[in-house]
Amino acid sequence: MATENRTKVVVTGLGATTPLGGDVPTTWQAALEGRSGARTLEHEWVARYEIPVTFAAEVAVRPEDQLAKVETRRLDPSGQYALAAAREAWKDAGSPEVDPLRLGAVVASGIGGVWTLLNSYDVLKEKGPRRVFPLTVPMLMPNGPAAAISLELGARAGTHTPVSACASGAEAMAYGMDMIRNGRADIVVCGGTEAAIHPLPIAGFAAMQALSTRNDDPAAASRPYDAGRDGFVLGEGAGIVVIESEEHAKARGARIYAELVSAGLTSDAHHIAAPDPEGSGASRAMLFALESGGLSPADVVHLNAHATSTPVGDLAELNAIRGALGKDADHVAISATKSMTGHLLGAAGALEGIFCVLALHHRLAPPTINLDDPDPAVDLDVVRKDPRPLPAGDIVALNNSFGFGGHNVAVAFRSV
Repeated sequence: MATENRTKVVVTGLGATTPLGGDVPTTWQAALEGRSGARTLEHEWVARYEIPVTFAAEVAVRPEDQLAKVETRRLDPSGQYALAAAREAWKDAGSPEVDPLRLGAVVASGIGGVWTLLNSYDVLKEKGPRRVFPLTVPMLMPNGPAAAISLELGARAGTHTPVSACASGAEAMAYGMDMIRNGRADIVVCGGTEAAIHPLPIAGFAAMQALSTRNDDPAAASRPYDAGRDGFVLGEGAGIVVIESEEHAKARGARIYAELVSAGLTSDAHHIAAPDPEGSGASRAMLFALESGGLSPADVVHLNAHATSTPVGDLAELNAIRGALGKDADHVAISATKSMTGHLLGAAGALEGIFCVLALHHRLAPPTINLDDPDPAVDLDVVRKDPRPLPAGDIVALNNSFGFGGHNVAVAFRSV
């Protein structure tokens, strides 16, 4: 695919609310320090429902401390997280003046407004239909967060919500890039959000044996690539980026963090939940991202891995990395930041995209924590314990995101 005449897309704003902090600077600093956001859940429903997994990575700052009371009343927690992150990203981008017809919003979610849906059903059963909140449907819609941001900013170039499980946030960035390249928008606010730390999703994931059961040591539970890994840690939050054409960004004097070069999207058609153990679909996604961006495996110096800390998934991704990058994979500094944040499901790819952007911007790869006893099958260079400096010059980072249903998304960023 030719790349010479394509519009260059750049990242000019970052926003997040995560288990590590209520904004991007706090989250990034905590990641560099190797702190875990996983904690024991202090909710009465844990005991009431006898939930087998009693910990998760909840947001560090509650949305009621970031938003007005009326906003928390009218938005599902997934929408609350997204709006808080979007406001930070928009401010970080300089609150640009843009024609609303040239402004888009693409905000993904893997599950949507599960708190609103299930709590409203309880209200219906216990108190009857007249007590159901009138905004229940807009609050539970997966596109509710995208709509809230569109209304906030007046975005009229298009508002979209990709739903591809744990690849959703990365797919949103890819979709936003396409909106700019096909001429629909000059600026797109894009990313992902998730608020699924609710008894039903926890019970469901636990029934699948997908979650770690280290109830006695939550901070050490997410341990990608470690021989003792036993599942992922459920997380929540949002990651939002502002992207725009380089021409538009330079014309307004915007600060540019990095270039969003390209993306590759494939599907496994292998299993509803388990990855292809050979990682062939994930490998093809990475190759598509490189080829469509005019990049080679040798250009990649850093990779933020999907690395959920499941026994099968981590090795499948390592096979994919090796398959896509070949011998050049030996020289890539791999970070598995879910070891600190937990797994934010539909927001994971967006947050990890932000980590990639910051790694390039600061020339520093965040560490992977809890990797005390590496799986003997792990033969690639995983950044452990301390952040690692990245080289000077023109460098590239990849962000991998994979989801139930066989969704594979790889996004490539380049330093500026």
